[in-house]
Amino acid sequence: MDGPIIDAHHHIWELARIPWLSGPPAPRIFGEYAALRRDVLAREFVETVRRRGVVQSVYIQLNVAPGEEVTEVAWVKAQAAEERFPMAVVGFANLSSPDVGAVLDRELEAGPIVGIRQQLHWHETPLYRFAPRPDVMHETAWRRGLAEVAHRGLTFDLQVFPGQMRDAERLLRDFPNTRFILQHAGMLVDRSPSGWAEWRAGMQALAACPNVVSKLSGLGTFERACSVELWKPVVEETLAIFGPHRCLFGSNWPIEMIWTSYDQILDVMLECLSGLSSSERRAVLHDVAQQTYRL
Repeated sequence: MDGPIIDAHHHIWELARIPWLSGPPAPRIFGEYAALRRDVLAREFVETVRRRGVVQSVYIQLNVAPGEEVTEVAWVKAQAAEERFPMAVVGFANLSSPDVGAVLDRELEAGPIVGIRQQLHWHETPLYRFAPRPDVMHETAWRRGLAEVAHRGLTFDLQVFPGQMRDAERLLRDFPNTRFILQHAGMLVDRSPSGWAEWRAGMQALAACPNVVSKLSGLGTFERACSVELWKPVVEETLAIFGPHRCLFGSNWPIEMIWTSYDQILDVMLECLSGLSSSERRAVLHDVAQQTYRL
């Protein structure tokens, strides 16, 4: 392994704060998740990753109940005070809300927040939808909220499907001074020849915008598996399109625990990166995350 690792995509779940987990499990994009219906705290993450050379991490919001955004950030800060992990938080805010600026300010006061994620991915398959419409990013109120994010120097974690990438390109160009992090390498959901072609064209369009990097994470979501055979084509094409100095590693932990282990995720990713030079691997595994999230 070449140098230290920053895991730029992990969630810590405190199930007591997630009302939609209190009843029978509802279908989710990542399948049946009974194994995660428990507290998964910072200590478990630290014990899992430190032996693998992970030196820093970034917590990504987990869709808490409406109105709990600030509480989530404060809770993560408390976890970090005990375990020294994570080092930064990407929180949630409803950018369409008229009081989004006040919410962002309270989050900034509550903890080490460096960015915002509001999941925009919309798909023809209802199970895969998180956004109410495919083009929320073009609505005036939502864009006003993104301007509030940008004004505070926060990044935006962009989560869209390939079919939304042309709209996302327009967004990136309209906000050239905002730093975007493309989630899950563009969420390749359709591995047919036409699906690959749509994803590839969308990734090339996004990569033409200098204010976005791509996160190599969540690559097993739709096949619910972790293997070099499955992941390497996506990783290598993403690296070819964006370049290793615009890509960063994320484990999507603990979601991926449903079908694999942290060790397997890291071993598979290291194999997928084996064709890179030592400095390029360090960029993907450490430097880009450190620069992007200002760690």
